Amino acid sequence: MKILVDENMPYAQTLFSRLGEVQAVPGRPIPQAALAGADALMVRSVTKVNADLLAGTGVKFVGTATAGTDHVDDAWLAAQGIGFSAAPGCNAIAVVEYVFSALLILAQRDGWQLRDKTVGIVGVGNVGSRLQARLEALGVKTLLCDPPRAARGDHGPFWPLEKLVAEADILTFHTPLNKEGPYRSRHLVDAEVLAALPDNRVLINACRGAVVDNAALLAALRGGKALRTVLDVWEPEPDLSLPLLQAVDIGTAHIAGYSLEGKARGTTQVFEAYSQFLGRPQQVPLATLLPVPDVSEVTLNGNLAANLDEGTLLRLMHLVYDVRRDDAPLRRVAGIPGEFDKLRKFYQERREWSSLCIQCDDEATAALLTRLGFSARLR
Repeated sequence: MKILVDENMPYAQTLFSRLGEVQAVPGRPIPQAALAGADALMVRSVTKVNADLLAGTGVKFVGTATAGTDHVDDAWLAAQGIGFSAAPGCNAIAVVEYVFSALLILAQRDGWQLRDKTVGIVGVGNVGSRLQARLEALGVKTLLCDPPRAARGDHGPFWPLEKLVAEADILTFHTPLNKEGPYRSRHLVDAEVLAALPDNRVLINACRGAVVDNAALLAALRGGKALRTVLDVWEPEPDLSLPLLQAVDIGTAHIAGYSLEGKARGTTQVFEAYSQFLGRPQQVPLATLLPVPDVSEVTLNGNLAANLDEGTLLRLMHLVYDVRRDDAPLRRVAGIPGEFDKLRKFYQERREWSSLCIQCDDEATAALLTRLGFSARLR
């Protein structure tokens, strides 16, 4: 059995070799010659999976080690009888921690407190719901917008985008990219929405580039719009707009979800799905794959919960991850052919907050840090 895997999918060789012969290949593009004789294909978001790629091959299963699936024509796969699995939620925690890092950096730079702001979350799925929980653990007010969930009658409350635009100090987007239909999200943030945003708001896009009309955003910023902007995704990729990168406050190379834990979850989820597809189910505890981080334990004195110091919280977060380490490299190489993908391919190891154990002398502080995603315990 021949299994093709994206060469940048961590732990793929270790796991999929339990099921067959593994061949690692570039994801953009997949070499057509490599597909000859392949039984399964494991990809990331850089690979377009459709009839153009797979028609006439013997591929019987496709897995994408990503939460998003807009790069996969799953309807065509189903029509051909090809099995398919994604990895929903695999990188949700990493994206949440990316957003937190960006927000607290902007807060420190511009002299405001996150807990005094209202955060509008557009798309309340795996990422948005986790972001909501962590923000509310800090006492931050949130407004939620998720029309599909509202239509299903899910517990909200959910509000129209117009209310978030009018009332939220921060707008952060975590939707799939739907190009048509009742829940179309392509250019959800267009010139009209940008014009309606009051001054001194924060706009974050860490889902799909085309959810924000990049041309309209650049025009607004060039026109003097007072808007703090964080973009991890671009329209298009990898050939992003250099003027837009220069205009935003934080810009990164589609790496918000790139924690080692998130990547490992993505690989293990599609591995487990494929093993189930073959009738050879296997489960992989994540801890058996992950190395010990460089900084694994610190001591915190005092009651952080009683008198929340966002500066202390920022320092704890940045013991694990600081988004500025990803902003600077993109600005250095943007516009050079191939460099966007190289930043992603050779991405520096990044861990999640849970990898840091914080020894506390206060029970309420340990409880708060645990709710925020750290490993905290009383000493």
